[in-house]
Amino acid sequence: FQLRLGQGDYKTQGKACNQLNGLRFATGHYVQALDCNMGTFIGEGFKVPYVLRMFMPLDKDDRTAPKCRYLGFREYIYTGREGTVGQCHAAAEWTFGTINQRFLSGMGTRMHYGHPDFLDGFWARNRGGMSKSSPVVNLSEDIFAGYNVRMREEASPHIDALEFEKGREATFNAASNFFSKISGGSISVIRSRDNHLLCEKLGLLHSLSFYFASVSFYVSNLLVDVSIYLYVFLFILFNLAGLGPGELSALGSTFSTEWIVAMGLVTLVPQLCEMVLEFGAVHALKEVFGGLFSATFFFIFQNKNIASSMKEGAMTGIARYFFTGRPPANQHQTWRDIYSTYWKSHYQPAFTLATAYVIYSLLAVQNNEGKLPMVLVVLSFTAWVITPIIFSPFPRWNLIMQDLREFNGFITGGAGTAEADIQEVVSRGKKGTVRSLYECGLADELCVWSEQHLFMLALCFLAKAALGFYVLTVLPAEILDFMPVFLVLLSFSWVVVLGYFSAGLNNVFLVFSFLIWAAAIPLAHMVIGGRFASPNASTRMPEYVISLSVFIFFLGLVKELLLITCRVIFALCPCLPEKVKAKRLHEIIRMCFVYFFVHQLHIVEAYLVLFANLAISSLMAVIDRVSNLHTLFLLNSELARTRHGERYMEKAATFFELDTYGLGSSDMWWSDSESEASAGHASTAV
Repeated sequence: FQLRLGQGDYKTQGKACNQLNGLRFATGHYVQALDCNMGTFIGEGFKVPYVLRMFMPLDKDDRTAPKCRYLGFREYIYTGREGTVGQCHAAAEWTFGTINQRFLSGMGTRMHYGHPDFLDGFWARNRGGMSKSSPVVNLSEDIFAGYNVRMREEASPHIDALEFEKGREATFNAASNFFSKISGGSISVIRSRDNHLLCEKLGLLHSLSFYFASVSFYVSNLLVDVSIYLYVFLFILFNLAGLGPGELSALGSTFSTEWIVAMGLVTLVPQLCEMVLEFGAVHALKEVFGGLFSATFFFIFQNKNIASSMKEGAMTGIARYFFTGRPPANQHQTWRDIYSTYWKSHYQPAFTLATAYVIYSLLAVQNNEGKLPMVLVVLSFTAWVITPIIFSPFPRWNLIMQDLREFNGFITGGAGTAEADIQEVVSRGKKGTVRSLYECGLADELCVWSEQHLFMLALCFLAKAALGFYVLTVLPAEILDFMPVFLVLLSFSWVVVLGYFSAGLNNVFLVFSFLIWAAAIPLAHMVIGGRFASPNASTRMPEYVISLSVFIFFLGLVKELLLITCRVIFALCPCLPEKVKAKRLHEIIRMCFVYFFVHQLHIVEAYLVLFANLAISSLMAVIDRVSNLHTLFLLNSELARTRHGERYMEKAATFFELDTYGLGSSDMWWSDSESEASAGHASTAV
């Protein structure tokens, strides 16, 4: 019989299928499933027979009613030694797998969250197995076994007497893919029948504990992400109403001061206290505050990653499996791969938030009423852009030039521009093997506007339209006066875009359609007269920038309305075959992709990302050239001691083996106490 059933996105989960098939051949009363990234020490193995007595204590004879059905225990993340990413991931896993599990077990609300839990094999074989494998819904397959335990009023405790080891992702892209996978799976959990049945039968107090035992972490990250935008937009409205920090302070509002202490800093306290109890105060302070810089950027980025994955899962209704691969920590990530992975989830939201912050700053300057620095907001959209480069190992000048050439070729490449390439563009977009920026953006547009549910698209459009109507009602007329200038420029640009399609997709026309917008300032005098320079151009410049942002927003709304109308017309037209409908819809999406300046804006964003990558990579390269401090921060002291131009362990043993302290007397990965003599001897020997 087949291991996996279904096709495409709707195919049964492979991992859960393995468990269900393996359970057929499991003998004995208790079962444990281990993934390939798990193991244990021999000393822990000797404890297993005694730990299994938690199911059936010696004084209990009735095997029909064990004390628990699942039994969880501590996990040691050994990849925490594999660099800063592994350390951040290990800290997150330790917080969830030990601190949180212990707390939930004490409340009696802990569920099964994954391997290597022990389980009652006989019970699992007769109560639905170790997990659920339905496509799309059960991407996070293990938690549904926990739901099964909870619905049957059984127990799933956690103990600290046993500890197995587990490996997690040690590279930045792999860690991001892991968070994307479990975040998308949380949407499936919320939509599942199991969750619906549990929520119907739980009271208020039990619902609160159940919330924190299931999807609270992901929902909280989504709410934090949404609150960032609301915070900036709220202050834009304050400025439009003439309320600066002084007026807000006079009204007694807390919005008059900068908010520095965030909940992310408060959450350090439980982890710090737990580490003090388990490892001592010195080790706890070193680990928590020593890794504060890296953890800040890493988890700000992952917060956005989680929120974006949840939004995509809610829009599409599909939870996608992301293959992480768990590559080694010293694997270099190219700029092209980084952009293809994060352009929609991080870069576009970063520029949106940065634009909103610039609008707020311009309004504050124009009103002369002061402004808040919004440190956390600036830190957020900055981290969304530069964090992948900070966590990219080995910033070498030859790699920087190679990435620069490859990324620039990716931006200017013409792959996927032909009409005959549409099906291949869609296929490559789903597989993540796009060849150019045009293909990357067009694949996303085709998937969104031809495959997503029409109801969700219409609902999002109505929400944006309501926001646009509200913007029109609150914006001053002086800002809206600039709209005719952009309408005239748009008409000229559409003529050039028509030439782009008529001349065989010549990139010269595409570049010219974008450069023509530089004539906005000279054209303003001809369209709206002297209002542009009254009293002077610098005074009117904030209004020009704000009106341009509003115009781009409404241009996107018109595009969405056009595509939704086309979807409705094709849905109500039974005379055309489905293939013809799909082909014509794809052609319309392709035309709108260029006519409504979606691709041109992608080019601007991509070049901004390129310049940011170049600046940060050059800074990291200089730091590494002078002191190898970046490699020491990101990887370990062993690799940091390798000279530039040499390969690690190319001609001799490791530096650790050459140290005078001898093998086993110091930590290979985190020791910073190497002697000068040892370092000098090692450098000459390699």
